[in-house]
Amino acid sequence: MSFLQPWLLAALPLVALPVIIHLINQRRFQTIRWGAMMFLLAANRMSRGYARLRQWLILLFRMLAIAGLIFAVSRPLASGLLGLTAGGRPDTTIIVLDRSPSMREQGPGTPVSKLETGRAQLVRALGMRGSTHWVLIDSAGNQPRELSSLDELATLPATEPASSSADLPTLLQTAHDYIHSNKSGNTEVWICSDLRAHDWNASSGRWQSVRDRFLEFSQGVRFHLLAYSSSAPGNLGVRVTKVQREQIGDQANVLISLQLTRTDAESAPRGSVPITFEIEGARSEITVDASGSQYELRNHRLPIDKQQVRGWGKVSIPFDANPSDNEHYFVFDQPAPRRTIVVADDPLAARPLMLAAEISPNPAESTVAEALTIDDLGDVEWDDVALVLWQGALPTEPHAQALQTLVDRGGQVIFFPPQAAASDSFAGVSWQAWTESPDGLGVENWRGDQDLLANTQSGTALPVGDLKIFRHCGMTGELTTLASLPGGAPLLSRVTTNHGGVYFCSTWPQAGASTLANNGVVLYVVVQRALAAGALGLGNTRQLTVGPAENAAAAAWRQLAGPAEALSTDYAHHAGVYADGERLLAVNRAAEEDQPAVLADAAVAELFRGLDFVRVDDQAGSLASLIQEIWRMFLALMMLALVAEAALCLPKLAPATPKPAGVLA
Repeated sequence: MSFLQPWLLAALPLVALPVIIHLINQRRFQTIRWGAMMFLLAANRMSRGYARLRQWLILLFRMLAIAGLIFAVSRPLASGLLGLTAGGRPDTTIIVLDRSPSMREQGPGTPVSKLETGRAQLVRALGMRGSTHWVLIDSAGNQPRELSSLDELATLPATEPASSSADLPTLLQTAHDYIHSNKSGNTEVWICSDLRAHDWNASSGRWQSVRDRFLEFSQGVRFHLLAYSSSAPGNLGVRVTKVQREQIGDQANVLISLQLTRTDAESAPRGSVPITFEIEGARSEITVDASGSQYELRNHRLPIDKQQVRGWGKVSIPFDANPSDNEHYFVFDQPAPRRTIVVADDPLAARPLMLAAEISPNPAESTVAEALTIDDLGDVEWDDVALVLWQGALPTEPHAQALQTLVDRGGQVIFFPPQAAASDSFAGVSWQAWTESPDGLGVENWRGDQDLLANTQSGTALPVGDLKIFRHCGMTGELTTLASLPGGAPLLSRVTTNHGGVYFCSTWPQAGASTLANNGVVLYVVVQRALAAGALGLGNTRQLTVGPAENAAAAAWRQLAGPAEALSTDYAHHAGVYADGERLLAVNRAAEEDQPAVLADAAVAELFRGLDFVRVDDQAGSLASLIQEIWRMFLALMMLALVAEAALCLPKLAPATPKPAGVLA
């Protein structure tokens, strides 16, 4: 518990005043033994226990009355969890604010979002904490910003909604670095978030490092989590999955495929959903039956002028509980040739890779695959390459830098192991020893919900379970496993990147190592999906995901569509369409933002294990203050104590004496 006037607590020793008065009164009288009184004392001995108890109770209630008065004038604070206000006044208060798209979700029956509610609650709560030094770290900027007043939480652009995801481990690392570099004293860290699993990334090894570093501080660091974990039922989001320009004779069209995703489909209302398509101001609308959790619309044709080679547009649905996922931007251009480079030590492994890359699933798309040696890579025009399939020892300089540049541009790389393990590494991953399995191992688990092994658009799973692996190579590094063998050994893994994709497959596509080539469906789909993703970075149009990786480049962008309130210095964190010279860029929220999974309570507690941590759950639109003054409760306690003391001080009523017969009243 904390107090707005804590200096008045210095008067607490006055609680002993009734005891002191009682002791003084006892010393005013002398005890003299008098024989005649012995009989009265003996007669009163039977009621002495009750009398002494009553005296102690009178003394206790007098002390409580004084204590209640002192606490009331000290103006105590409390919340739903009393520990929220414990710990005294902080020297520095750091506010970690989650501005991710899911924080725009509104509460039931209210137009107020989680972010707006959280900001208002923080202003009220922190205003009572007594700190005069506030620091804001928002999920988009991830830079400490000192606030001159708490009112800035409601007015700064850095506290408004953004389209970029939050990265809580990184935000807390920034908070740690600020405390360390500024040698802050007693510090409080207030986190306002909706606990989306994607934003918190609880499985990341960075959490252990951050927690250990906070535990090293000798000064007190107290964490408060203001959680908005509830989700609005039936929220509907739209995402464009594919855009293609086609030319058939004199008719030009834009083919758009999209996906509608609904959270908690069972409790959501079912019915038709209008979808609005807009291409540079020209609008059209269709209505679809979007019952269920997902709806797919594939290759919807929108006619355009045949002279229009490239352009941009937007798909939108009516606003609902979360406005951030009701729009999705796209750009289109004439399809650029999809070029694949195959680098392989073993020609037997190179051949199936070449076939998987050369055969296009769409005759309108041109694909080119080239088999090159390492010595030939110096002449490659990397700006035209969408995919690199690399079998052999991991690349070293200058080839490693060339591949990293390709990935940063949005290209894709899939590595296959060398014949013998080597110490070289790429993106922090290196190959280890080979393991032989003569009888063949099946694939035990794989990710069918996303990435290269995702189910088809019709929902059919890829035949990954039919594969047999006879040889696989170990790997070390920080990887996300997409497919694993019995015992947990990874078959296909992905490295986390800001752009592009880096994948590692632990076996070869040849008969002696696996059935990837014989059962070629999985290999073909994996290569074509990687090729399609890499092709998005080719030509004069690009589909980008909002985030800090584009901060430097966004300085030269010019906004064509998007939120009018977005600052030019903050374009990389707002969805929209931007022009970068001759290029058109469609910037949208990350796909993971459409996943409503929330971190479990036990998982949150584990992340802060060992730290001074308090959690308070709130909901969007809540008007109840997190911290309230409770001096009225202590005044009521004082009054009750005085009433009880007065009741105990009343003299005992004597029983009525019956009158003798014949006596007149």
